[in-house]
Amino acid sequence: MNEFLATVAHVNDVINNFVWVKIGLILLLGTGIIMTCLTGFFQVSHFRHWWKHTIGELFNKESDSKDKSDKHNISQFQSLCTALAATVGVGNIAGVASAIVAGGAGSIFWMWIAAFFGMMTNYSENVLGIYYRRKNERGEWCGGPMYYLRDGLGRHKNCKTLGAVLAVAFCIFCLFASFGIGNLSQNNTIAVNLKAAFNVPTWVTGIGIVIVAALVIIGGIKRIAAVTEKIVPFMVALYMIGALVIFFSNIQSAGLVFKSIFGCAFGIKAVEGGFVGVTVKSVITWGFKRGVFSNEAGLGSSVMVHSCSNVREPVRQGMWGIFEVFADTIVVCTLTAFVILSSGVVDPATGTVLVAGADGVALEKTALVGAAFSTVFGKFGTGFIAIAVMLFAFSTTLGWSVYGSKAWEYLFGRKSVIGYKIFFVLMCFVGPQLTSSLAWDISDTFNGMMMIPNLIGVLVLSPEVYKITKNYIARHIHGKEEKPILSSFEDVQKDMEKIL
Repeated sequence: MNEFLATVAHVNDVINNFVWVKIGLILLLGTGIIMTCLTGFFQVSHFRHWWKHTIGELFNKESDSKDKSDKHNISQFQSLCTALAATVGVGNIAGVASAIVAGGAGSIFWMWIAAFFGMMTNYSENVLGIYYRRKNERGEWCGGPMYYLRDGLGRHKNCKTLGAVLAVAFCIFCLFASFGIGNLSQNNTIAVNLKAAFNVPTWVTGIGIVIVAALVIIGGIKRIAAVTEKIVPFMVALYMIGALVIFFSNIQSAGLVFKSIFGCAFGIKAVEGGFVGVTVKSVITWGFKRGVFSNEAGLGSSVMVHSCSNVREPVRQGMWGIFEVFADTIVVCTLTAFVILSSGVVDPATGTVLVAGADGVALEKTALVGAAFSTVFGKFGTGFIAIAVMLFAFSTTLGWSVYGSKAWEYLFGRKSVIGYKIFFVLMCFVGPQLTSSLAWDISDTFNGMMMIPNLIGVLVLSPEVYKITKNYIARHIHGKEEKPILSSFEDVQKDMEKIL
């Protein structure tokens, strides 16, 4: 078994290096920069507008952005919570810790860069998702990269076959990713933390996850959305309160923390009065990999649930994509980074881990965050992180079950989705039994493989994102009378216009 796992790890390392180092970073950052420029830095220039029509929309009972007659699909808030359920997860805790351990404090700077441009990548994905979505036989919206690859990219001259192939490739990679980032790594982290904090055997954790997951996932997206809209706000608020307590307790270290983040961003670490070089590529790679692991901008994953929203305007759902990345990385991940770097468990000047476990080995990932929380909350800190991780990871599992279901439905039809759900639930038992590092490494690889066909589609269809955005700005910000651009399909366009 050990030899098999070693072989798997080796093959994964080769593929991971090719996907991320050779292709992924350039494609990811390049797409974000292009979409940011094409939309006139929408995330900054229209900050007040997208903030008003995301968080502000929650308090507007008379919102004009959604179809209230649509009973088959979920609300904007439910789609956000389901998407956040998948994105606000272990990556916000363990992912940030592993980025700091592997790439130093400077990796956080590159997480911010990835998030800044990732806002518009996620925006563009969601605009295209709404623009190219169709309803299935049950009246449910179906959208995502596979649809805009097939129906968008496929419309270009000599690209019909390419679009169809990339759509299938995306779905295949998504299915594997749903078991990687969405299942194995999440549930492994739950098990490791419950064992460390409360000495719960991994097999007990596995059985418990299987039972609870089955009760929710088998019920479909409506049940998952109903659960996530209750879990996500609670878990995010709970974690942020704890992190903010530490923030204000260590506020005097804020200057040193941010100095270390910016100072180490380009691969320089101070060591005993001198400097050692850390490859810039390594710092950037870890920042981007963990940024994507956290917010999923560029993967095209959250598009599949955002497309289920009863919203009419593509741009309106795109703005929720901006908020999703902002909340996930700029807010939650930054708080985690500050907790780690200010609490004394890591030297902010060097990135060196200063605390060790009972076996004398330096702590990593969630254990490191738990130790940071313990500096203020005592023994309660470890238990707090264990509970937070459990909520974060399980909600991510729920969100990714939706993504995998949508990919399966595209490939094999809606009626066979139940088979995928059952297998996904059973795999929840396997994750807790794996080694932590392998589960995470496999997840990184599948993330990168998903990302490539999706970003190809976004880049090729970027003129349409520009056109849709320009049309929306003209109508809703400048008050011009123009025909709305709501769907690429004439029948859907007419139906949406009737609701306006």
